[in-house]
Amino acid sequence: MYQLHWPQRPTNFFGKLGYENDEAHSTKTVTSLEETLLALEAEIQKGRIRYIGLSNETPWGTMKFLQIAEQLGLSKFVSVQNPYNLLNRTYEIGMSEIAKYEGVGLLAYSPLAFGYLTGKFRNGARPANARVTLFSRFSRYSNPESEWATEQYAQLAEQHGLTPTQLALAFIKQQFFVTSTIIGATNLNQLKENIQAFEIDLSEEVLQGIQAIHQQQPNPAP
Repeated sequence: MYQLHWPQRPTNFFGKLGYENDEAHSTKTVTSLEETLLALEAEIQKGRIRYIGLSNETPWGTMKFLQIAEQLGLSKFVSVQNPYNLLNRTYEIGMSEIAKYEGVGLLAYSPLAFGYLTGKFRNGARPANARVTLFSRFSRYSNPESEWATEQYAQLAEQHGLTPTQLALAFIKQQFFVTSTIIGATNLNQLKENIQAFEIDLSEEVLQGIQAIHQQQPNPAP
């Protein structure tokens, strides 16, 4: 599968809360969506690409690509790789409906929010060699609102005999619009915990607890 990593046009991804009508950017030369689809189709016909996917895409961009592909009889995108985790559920607002009706499944990345949802950064901890410890610029999940929500999720997990990692990954697995979850690990124990988390089905009580936290602090790290 070949993915477009992010939109060439200016849009609201990587932590932006909303779309800004930037006239200065809009006048810059941007490869048309039609040209992009035609170029990908040429590679598909040559046998170099089997499926095509999007990444960091918006509802408008996804639907526009699908519309053009249908009009021109071209291959359609089958997936979108966007961030999705307990601290960033913005995918649910518009993209999840597209997944249901258009068959464009989510490849969820950052499912553990740079490791914050594992609980290893609780109470200000900064373990040696952790990504956030080594690279302080990764501050997306460290704002006060995110830290509060992270602690609430960790406590909820402990109340039900789960690790924070298990809670975070099992929640993603149970969403109807998720095709796969992109996990990462720096040691074998982390990898085993990640994999085993997908064998867990969260109870309705746990899901209600997650929703209660989400309602109090929705999407603190978009």
